[in-house]
Amino acid sequence: MADELELLRRADPVPADRPPFGDGPLDQRAERHLDRLLHRRPPVSRGRPGTRRPRLPHGPAHGHRARLAWALVAATVVTTITLTLVVSSPGTPPAVAAPRPLVVRADSTPVPLDVLAARADAAAADGLPRLTRGTHVQSWSLGMSEDEPPITLPEERVVRWHADASHTELVVATDPRHPGRPVLSDAGEVPHLVEDGHVISRQTYPPSWSDAPPESPPPRDVTRLRAYLREAASLRTRPSTPELLDAVGVLLDHWTLGARESATLARLLADTPGLRPAGQVTDRLGRRGQAYVYEGAGFRRLLIMDPATGAVLGLEATVTKAEPEFGVEAGDVESYSAWMR
Repeated sequence: MADELELLRRADPVPADRPPFGDGPLDQRAERHLDRLLHRRPPVSRGRPGTRRPRLPHGPAHGHRARLAWALVAATVVTTITLTLVVSSPGTPPAVAAPRPLVVRADSTPVPLDVLAARADAAAADGLPRLTRGTHVQSWSLGMSEDEPPITLPEERVVRWHADASHTELVVATDPRHPGRPVLSDAGEVPHLVEDGHVISRQTYPPSWSDAPPESPPPRDVTRLRAYLREAASLRTRPSTPELLDAVGVLLDHWTLGARESATLARLLADTPGLRPAGQVTDRLGRRGQAYVYEGAGFRRLLIMDPATGAVLGLEATVTKAEPEFGVEAGDVESYSAWMR
């Protein structure tokens, strides 16, 4: 066993930002979980409404087969992720289940939203870049269940519209934090490892000319944009701050904003209660941004904006109160989206 571990250590060393794994051999429980993960395909289990959390395997342990599988997987470097999924007991989150919340630099100076909105207005003077229909977004979402640990599923989605009003959507499994490594996916309802860049779906949709939000272009007036977001999120009343941030996510999942649209959105956000400037942060794509925080009951929203143009770079939702029934601890990231041009 020591030989396989040394082979794995040389091929794929532990990242500096992760805790080191033990050097000892797998214990009986770890072998049992590894065997279940590698050799069983159980039915799906669902947790909260609106969330999908596949059931992890259950079954008898076979020590010799598990050891042989371990050696084969180590040689292909897949064991790095597999081990982190099986060393935890069923009642605790896997070691890599949820990314930790982004950390705001303590020595940075927070930029008030009205100042950022003024910068966005200045950056939009030439009208470039322009509004584009479609999106390019990297997301991480936490799947939860009452009887299994939560898992984080990273996906990248690219939506492009064509001149005839048809559009294509490409979804791949990838995690830019760990380029080239296998990625956990639940495509097909059962969690399993796939290669980085694995195509989950590729679809082409027929022409659509809907004039209702979020299919219609967003306006460049703050009052009209607020009404647009309310309709896009199907809200009957003026949205609360969390609802407004959710609606911003809906907008950015349909449109890549131009400079003028980003400036309008920045002005709207500057008038939104409860958004506190926090300071500088580096997002999960390595981009520097200004962070704005909204604290709610049991959750935290982190809005990340470009410090020069006011464009929204990302949104993070973090659990601040443990939910033991779902295996979620305070500080787990429930969802994260990073938008790109």
